[in-house]
Amino acid sequence: MAEVVEFRVPAGSHQTLLVWGLEPELGLECSLFSAFSKFGPLYSVRAHRNAAVAGPGYYAIVKFYSAGDARRAQRACNGQRLFQKSPLKVCVCTKQKEFQQRVLALNSNKCQELANHYLGFNGWSSRIITLQNVSGFDGENEELGETLQKRSVKYLCAVEVTVPHHRVRTRGVALGEADVENSGDPLEFVTASRRAQKVAVGKALSCAFQKILLVVLENGKVAVEYNPTQEELTDSLTEEELKGLVQVSELSLEQFDLEEEEVLSDLTFDDELPSRDVSSN
Repeated sequence: MAEVVEFRVPAGSHQTLLVWGLEPELGLECSLFSAFSKFGPLYSVRAHRNAAVAGPGYYAIVKFYSAGDARRAQRACNGQRLFQKSPLKVCVCTKQKEFQQRVLALNSNKCQELANHYLGFNGWSSRIITLQNVSGFDGENEELGETLQKRSVKYLCAVEVTVPHHRVRTRGVALGEADVENSGDPLEFVTASRRAQKVAVGKALSCAFQKILLVVLENGKVAVEYNPTQEELTDSLTEEELKGLVQVSELSLEQFDLEEEEVLSDLTFDDELPSRDVSSN
């Protein structure tokens, strides 16, 4: 049986484990990450103090990208002590709030970590096709002949991701923006430009990965499938055509201003331990 893993925030309850019976300790989330990451890549690990009615102790939400990895971890870890004196209880979550079913783009750092795990560090590559300064072309800095006090810098980026062994190539285009805190200081423009460039490149890379599906087989082998979005154009264009497409005079900037990627787990609870997104380290 095969499982499809997408470069998106895992939204299914079957990918999420509930761990309870945790004893308080320093570095609790690190211990959880070390124990559960043996079964597959993790999206996030978050530990929380029990509600008052449940008594002392902690519980945790462990989210995998793969439902198969989550099932294996549950079977192996339920009733085991692992890193503490008393046994843990581990179950697969069966219920999530409706808004948690919304699919969000995986940020570029996590996309690269996921690709490295399934494809290997040399199994894929990325490159920037074009990175253009498009600041001020939408008239944002002037209104009724008056210059606004706060300005921003915008960059538009096109990135290509290639998986050579599977003959898959995808492209992503995105807009990055950063505010200039002090428009009278030239150094502020340089800092804001670098910030906008970094955001644009990251979003474009994430956009390119969204079109790739990883098909994980039972024997551990991975197949890669191309899954274009609706009305996809960028992957079929030549580089010169793509550069022409992203010229400011021919586009609406808003179409490339992608929705913010989720950074933390989409499961939210009241907690007293600081949340830590372990997969970003």
